[in-house]
Amino acid sequence: MAGWLRSLLGALLLLEGAAALSFLHHRYEEMVQALFRVQSLCPYVTRIYSIGRSVEGRHLYVLEFSDFPGIHEPLEPEFKYVGNMHGNEVLGRELLLQLSEFLCEEYCRGNERITRLIHDTRIHIMPSMNPDGYEVAAKQGPDSNGYLTGRNNANGVDLNRNFPDLNTFMYYSGEISGPNHHIPLPDNWRSQVVEPETLAVIQWISGYNFVLSANLHGGAVVANYPYDKSQDQRFRSHRRTVNTPTPDDKLFQKLAKTYSYAHGWMHRGWNCGDYFADGITNGASWYSLSKGMQDFNYLYTNCFEITLELSCNKFPPEEDLERQWMANREALVAFIEEVHQGIKGMVSDENNNGIAGAVISVQGISHDITSGDMGDYFRLLLPGTYTVTASAEGYQPQTVTTTVGPAAPSLVDFQLKQDVVRKPPERKASGTRTNSKALQKKVVPRATRQWT
Repeated sequence: MAGWLRSLLGALLLLEGAAALSFLHHRYEEMVQALFRVQSLCPYVTRIYSIGRSVEGRHLYVLEFSDFPGIHEPLEPEFKYVGNMHGNEVLGRELLLQLSEFLCEEYCRGNERITRLIHDTRIHIMPSMNPDGYEVAAKQGPDSNGYLTGRNNANGVDLNRNFPDLNTFMYYSGEISGPNHHIPLPDNWRSQVVEPETLAVIQWISGYNFVLSANLHGGAVVANYPYDKSQDQRFRSHRRTVNTPTPDDKLFQKLAKTYSYAHGWMHRGWNCGDYFADGITNGASWYSLSKGMQDFNYLYTNCFEITLELSCNKFPPEEDLERQWMANREALVAFIEEVHQGIKGMVSDENNNGIAGAVISVQGISHDITSGDMGDYFRLLLPGTYTVTASAEGYQPQTVTTTVGPAAPSLVDFQLKQDVVRKPPERKASGTRTNSKALQKKVVPRATRQWT
């Protein structure tokens, strides 16, 4: 296609897209139309899929951006945004719709930064995790909306208090040298009430090797990072001020600051009558939250997730939406770019076959991650020099030292040798000749974590 024709087509798409999505609150049908409109404008770099349905049967739609939609490319990290987990906290929902249109428009425009981001990252955007709750809140409208109206799902359950509690197990296992990552679901988790929206997300994050994530909330203006649940159980009140850091505390602080300092005013600290230095907080230091999605991502998967509180008003009026978009636009893009830091690479065997489920350990940080189905891994790290070990059952571990810079991730591949198990010669009946068996190689396939 001639260059002038491509430019003309891109301009027409931008005009159509700009006119299509305005700064309005979108009910469920309108939200779905907005998503499919973006997909139709950028069909070659987008895909829409549903991870399940809400209590009342509404699809939990995700819009994916990638140069190969629907395909995981080795060494290309997976990123996700989740909005509207609490149905009456609606700004994140509208921001993610605006972000979707923005990414599409700028890609059509030929924006190098956005083009590179879409080509190098698989981006998943879920505008609403709680569409049923949103409809309840939207019926009240922004002027008369109660503080809790529509917060929960149609069964009256707070979805951010509905994930299996892995923190308690982790705090206990830390005392007995138990696992520090990919903690299995408790045996009794099915006996608890797990909502369909929660279960759909558990399935979702089990099926994709997400590396970085944020879930968008309202009611405050601060970037909140794990752990959300306090380890100190002596406090019985709802509000506690017990800082409970993860092994990746400095990294999480950097991720949170990336958003807060790219935001229009979050980094100033004074917002909504509260003060948070640099516009960030450890979750448990603010107040302890049990069974939250943020901690669950970190303890059950490879994903590092933070929670973004984006507005004092949970249901801001429409005339405030454009100002909020301009305040969050750069932060939303800059945070996605944070997925490209640390180290990444392939873990393979001697025949260059990828090894799934290999454990990547970093000396001095007691939180491991694992390789994906193709053998690729992604480990977010701050700049510095690290000793990293890859290990897998049936293979000899390999350790390397690598230096991480402030820009692109360092490429660190591992090629593991299989363990060779020698068996003693078999003894036969007297008078017969004893033969030695050939060396046998023992290969144990990766265990599959069961969520059902």
